[in-house]
Amino acid sequence: MNVSFPYKRTLIASALALSAVHIHAAGFQLNAQSATGLGRAFAGDAVIGDNASVIARNPAAMSLFDRPALSVGFETITTDIEVKNGSYTNNLTSSSSDANSDSIGSTSIAPNFYYIRPVNDKFAWGVNAYSNFGTKTEFEDDYAGYEYGGKTDVVSANFGLVGSYKATDQLTLGAGIDAVYGKGTFTRPANPTASALLSIDNLLEVEADGWGFGYNLGLMFELDQNNRFGFDYHFSPDIEADGEVYRYGSTTAKQSDTVIMPLPDIAEFSGYHRIAPEYAVHYSIQFIRWSEFKTLEAKNAGTINTYNWQDAMHYSIGGTYYMNDAWELRAGYMYDTSAQDQKRSISVPDSDRQWFSAGVTYKPDDVSSIDFGATYLLGEDVDVAENNALSSITGTTHANAILLGLQYSRSF
Repeated sequence: MNVSFPYKRTLIASALALSAVHIHAAGFQLNAQSATGLGRAFAGDAVIGDNASVIARNPAAMSLFDRPALSVGFETITTDIEVKNGSYTNNLTSSSSDANSDSIGSTSIAPNFYYIRPVNDKFAWGVNAYSNFGTKTEFEDDYAGYEYGGKTDVVSANFGLVGSYKATDQLTLGAGIDAVYGKGTFTRPANPTASALLSIDNLLEVEADGWGFGYNLGLMFELDQNNRFGFDYHFSPDIEADGEVYRYGSTTAKQSDTVIMPLPDIAEFSGYHRIAPEYAVHYSIQFIRWSEFKTLEAKNAGTINTYNWQDAMHYSIGGTYYMNDAWELRAGYMYDTSAQDQKRSISVPDSDRQWFSAGVTYKPDDVSSIDFGATYLLGEDVDVAENNALSSITGTTHANAILLGLQYSRSF
């Protein structure tokens, strides 16, 4: 019997030094680049340039710096995920069982690092380590949904080298290259009846890691010192992850294989306007080409799953209050659209979601700052129905999250 077992947000994502939780943005995209950006729902992040973390969103913004700058920080992501009205049907026994769960969520940490080095009044270069993608879910061992739950655990890292050139007094161009490393462990258990009948414990086992190389292009246009616009395009590579794969119906045991994970390109437009000495407004529109994520395949084991996701968008707006030389306050709102369309998943609850964000900057002196940001991410109820030759499952998924970020920045 050759069966395909659905599961979402599987293998190697891209970009960060530790694992990250899957509901942070549509698909398995992350927004974990900085505590500063988190505090304004990342509104205007491709052009504000209040610390070195801006190079994650737009390398052209390095022209805003006239001396070396460093930023280092982390973000914690705590998810609250549940499956409601869940029902699992075992086709081998024609029996049904409750498939509800409220313990899928967890807490993960996503660190980041940035350094900018101006060369002269025209050129600058920088290095970074942060994340654009990641995923982590784990259902209880006794979850009734068995092959629809299981474990998905990704550790991913993005290492970048960027440069900028100030072409005119108003226009700056930027570019960079990215080396993306990812490592993933995935299991999908068989239900007890299938396990006893077929003498197997798991329907799917994957352990793999690999590298991919991408690039990014950016520009910044300054109307004046208080008004500017930025645009950035990230080309994301396909990750070829080498390791061991077992898939029931395709392989008889774990074997060496290469899993190919397509990642979406990202384009972002941002604006920043300081409308008064104490106040600024800023905004961003981001496009994520999730339609590239059609299938997850292994070179030997074949198609592991078909996704056919749709392109997603982020719309964010925020404001900053420059209270005095030592304190800045900020807030923002984002509306984030789902990457999943007709095909939904119990294991990866994806929906349109809203971000409610606030943050603060404290400057103890003229060369350093400490940023704190917080976001409450509110998802929507989504009805899900999945099936295969052995079983089927229905239910309603809901996912919320609390994101907290802390960051230290310094110029030299």
